[in-house]
Amino acid sequence: MPFLPLARLVATGCLSALLLLLTNSAVAQRSPFTGDKRTAINEADLKRDLFAIGGDHFRGREGGTLDELRASVWIAEQLRASGLQPAGDDGTYFQFFHIQRTRLTPASTLRIGTHQLRVNQDAVLVAPTNASVAAPLVYVGTATPAEVAKVDIKGKAVALQISGAPTDGISYRRYLFAKLRDQAADLLKAGAVAVVFISDAKAQAIYEHWSHIFERGRYGLPGDANVKIPASQGPVVWLPATDASWAQQAGQQFTANLAVETFAYPSVNIVAKLPGTDAQLKNEYVLFSTHQDHDGVRAPVAGDSIYNGADDNATGCAALLAVGRAFVQKPGRRSVLFVYHGAEERGLLGSRYYAATPTVPKQAIVAVLNAEMLGRNAPDSAALLGSQVPHRNSPDLVNIALAANQASPKFKLDTEWDKPTHPEGWYFRSDHLSYARVGIPAICYTTLLHQDYHTPKDEPERINIAKLANVTRWIYLTGWAVANQPQRPALDPSFKLER
Repeated sequence: MPFLPLARLVATGCLSALLLLLTNSAVAQRSPFTGDKRTAINEADLKRDLFAIGGDHFRGREGGTLDELRASVWIAEQLRASGLQPAGDDGTYFQFFHIQRTRLTPASTLRIGTHQLRVNQDAVLVAPTNASVAAPLVYVGTATPAEVAKVDIKGKAVALQISGAPTDGISYRRYLFAKLRDQAADLLKAGAVAVVFISDAKAQAIYEHWSHIFERGRYGLPGDANVKIPASQGPVVWLPATDASWAQQAGQQFTANLAVETFAYPSVNIVAKLPGTDAQLKNEYVLFSTHQDHDGVRAPVAGDSIYNGADDNATGCAALLAVGRAFVQKPGRRSVLFVYHGAEERGLLGSRYYAATPTVPKQAIVAVLNAEMLGRNAPDSAALLGSQVPHRNSPDLVNIALAANQASPKFKLDTEWDKPTHPEGWYFRSDHLSYARVGIPAICYTTLLHQDYHTPKDEPERINIAKLANVTRWIYLTGWAVANQPQRPALDPSFKLER
């Protein structure tokens, strides 16, 4: 079948024509994908690579640590062994960049009444700040802002019980974090010198799962506003529900001596390529994206201190290795680029850096296919982020991906998570976002959240390998079609994100 312009296919709704491009065309017949175990995308290889990168050996691959760097060297060696060429800096597979970190110093102290609290262990500091405070603590319970306004809080530390629920459709976790930030800001503006939040039962569940993210401080790229040393301001403390009995007692003194430090250290993107076969199209790139980092080693949960991140995102790492081997077997007309981003868990830092300073001309990147958590939940379900307005920045690319899914593996696609009304705001939480923001067609493949997300229970043994293989084939088929189309996927000129 001759190739037709994608815009025409989309305009006429000819999904069947797109399917033909993937299943019956001469290009598709050149593809190494057949679906059996002898292909480059097979369960045995995926399982081997998943257990290697997602096992305890790399200690959770925390961004900016030696564990992340060791894992990155391992990935680069697999890319080299598969036949992919280096496409990082200075003829290597690596593009190094700096993470800027701002945190409380280990010498910082916090005391409430007779309770000496270890900073970010017994009590969470919501934001690193320089502060020296000695003030009486006043407990206002679940008082409304109007009720608090009647209390003399000037020059005092204010303790309050967390209460309330979201009314605008966001998740409770996002609501809670916004509450910690915004309600504290209002109280400090009204004259309080410190704010102490005490968890209720619902907030305690979030405290137990998520409070560890505050202990490291804040991360960004050098120059980011959030990692500059802040001016002295009142500390905001978050206590577990188990402290409620003593934290609300009258007549206590709040004492804090907090100091902030900031420093930079390296993270890394791993970049590999394979040239295309077409004299003209080989100057353009289909970029396959994922991230290699996770949360590292933290306080033990049920005796396990390693946050392996098997699904998040060793599955993506294994998938890209398999896709790379498939392209080595049969190169496409366009070149392909594989980017493993560092420090994604620190705020998409690696992809932000690469999107701003790519190792190939930015205008030569025709599409980004991002792999994020590919191996959990129902075996026949998945999601494609960036497939719906306002998140869809290329109808062409989305239609190719949808056609690839219909060709194989025919997942039932969950569209709720891509909507701007979804409480988790999932579209904004993976590396495709960095590329969409700079005007490159971008989509994200994912099998969505689960109860082990960002816990030590995200282990390789819990991954559905057959499902991982099917998602990997879907990613490959999409990329194969993009690599061989005469036209690059067009951007939607009206694309504009809601935030």
